[in-house]
Amino acid sequence: MRNRGSLASVGWLGLLIAIVGGLADARAATPIERVDPPSWWVGFVNPELMLLVHGRDVSTLEASIDYPGVRLAKSTRLESPNYLALSLVIEAAAEPGSIPIRFSRAGRPVARYDYRLEARRVGSRERRGFDQRDVIYLVMADRFANGDARNDHPAGTSDRVDRSVPGARHGGDLAGIAAHLDYLAGMGYTQLWLTPVLENAQPQYSYHGYAITDHYRVDPRYGSNDELKRLSAAAKSHGIGLIGDIVVNHIGSKHWWMSDLPSASWINGSAAMPWTNHMHTSIEDPHSAQVDRERFTRGWFDSMMPDLNTTDPWLASYLIQQALWWIEYADLSGLRMDTYSYSDKAFMAAFTQRVMSEYPMFNIVGEEWRYDPAMVAYWQAGRQNRDGYVSYLPSLMDFPVMNALLGALTVPDSWQGGLPGLYERLGDDFLYPNPANLVVFGDNHDTDRLFTALGRDYDLWRMAITFIATTRGIPELTYGTEILMANNPPKDDGDVRRDFPGGWPGDSVNAFTGQGLAPEAAAAQNFLRTLLTWRKTAPALRDGDLRHYAPENGVYVYFRHAAGETVMVAINKSGAAATLDLARFRESLPRGVTGRDVISGESVMLDDRLTVAARSSQVIDIR
Repeated sequence: MRNRGSLASVGWLGLLIAIVGGLADARAATPIERVDPPSWWVGFVNPELMLLVHGRDVSTLEASIDYPGVRLAKSTRLESPNYLALSLVIEAAAEPGSIPIRFSRAGRPVARYDYRLEARRVGSRERRGFDQRDVIYLVMADRFANGDARNDHPAGTSDRVDRSVPGARHGGDLAGIAAHLDYLAGMGYTQLWLTPVLENAQPQYSYHGYAITDHYRVDPRYGSNDELKRLSAAAKSHGIGLIGDIVVNHIGSKHWWMSDLPSASWINGSAAMPWTNHMHTSIEDPHSAQVDRERFTRGWFDSMMPDLNTTDPWLASYLIQQALWWIEYADLSGLRMDTYSYSDKAFMAAFTQRVMSEYPMFNIVGEEWRYDPAMVAYWQAGRQNRDGYVSYLPSLMDFPVMNALLGALTVPDSWQGGLPGLYERLGDDFLYPNPANLVVFGDNHDTDRLFTALGRDYDLWRMAITFIATTRGIPELTYGTEILMANNPPKDDGDVRRDFPGGWPGDSVNAFTGQGLAPEAAAAQNFLRTLLTWRKTAPALRDGDLRHYAPENGVYVYFRHAAGETVMVAINKSGAAATLDLARFRESLPRGVTGRDVISGESVMLDDRLTVAARSSQVIDIR
């Protein structure tokens, strides 16, 4: 009996081992490798959530959820057997917690994934986006400051740090930015726009961030997701919001999808397909051919940047959700959207409508790199377009004014060139539903540096900065503008995106402290600091009207008005002092008032005449 019982026990034990082993084998054969988004929140207006589940042969599994307030509405198999799209509905009554998602095959459990549902920050929906109260500072993380050399060469990365090569990585990171928030706040910047900091695991030339290889991971050479969250919180404590740079038109060729696409339809064409024709006008042109419109939106930027087909509904959901995820996770105060018009315009409307429905006081600025204001205005929310297209994009980069500003200061005045050209370009504001919500700038990470574009002329630089800081709209300045950073023509992107001096140990010049700065650079930095610090106190620049007067004899005068304050700006680009007859400006300037010169601090009597020095600008605060 004892021997028989022992044999029976061994038999049952073997059977148990076989069952457990079989279950283990089944789980090993169908692991849940990844779920995007990695978490979500209760309390969104739109209760729908699409989970993209990835793992070997997961499409053969049945998913189920048993969690109060959360319902699995649909499970969809995509083209690849290694993906499953789960459509969830998160009801208002749902509580934060861990949602067990169970996967089975033929009724037998195979895997379980615990999905985290978080509580939103208090007031998250009501967060304020950037507006005319702000000054945006554009920073390319790789080129600003290296705060943690330990992340320069993470395991598995091939694009190495080499500061001697303009197109290589230079080692700047989130820690470097965080270490210099006092400097940013002291300069008067109130919003920080970071070029994309998500993973770019490309073999080379990946420092710029626009070849994303993982939409839910900060590039380890910049830090971690948690570090970005901490940077946002630290910036907020300094009075600085964080603007995320979103790319939905394309990805990097080494994106984790590319080795196993959820569906072939997620990518437009192939590297062999003709590249985009860059014909922006084809979208608005009533005479354009369909083939040209398709090549513009479906053509690739580069063989290393696959073009995304945003007409695919699952990809569209994925891209919209990743933007919402970062807004909520990193507590963003705005989005900048790269290559805005290149994506399917119906998708872009859906994208911006969804974001703005979740955050009604938020702001999103789109890049439409054209100098024709009619083409830029087409994309702003509230515009009545001839073709019936309805946009929900609140803001755009004001490329038309940027181009006109450079021409105003470098081209001789004529009936439509020079300063009159800038005056007329602002006159085109009737095309925009909300010109005050345009972002005004003189350069960015893709153009010649402002100082270079102005022939390295300090006087012209001061005039340009004065205009950017005081005209209608939201000022944006690129890192290094304050110290007259320049590039060498012809333009090379790596040269434009030079390292900020003082951001690396051993730098001979430290712009953060002023050590070693050339006298002119130090003067420029102090000029901008003074102007932006005052700007925070000027309600006329925050929400005031703009009234400008046609330029005469190389002088352009305009006023900003708000209750209790008038700001007068005079820009004299001529080579001689100009004496203005103030009677011309009585509509904006009562006789006999006294103002204060913002830069010098001196009192200015505005009676009958005002003399503006040659090749200078003057900002007068009248209260």
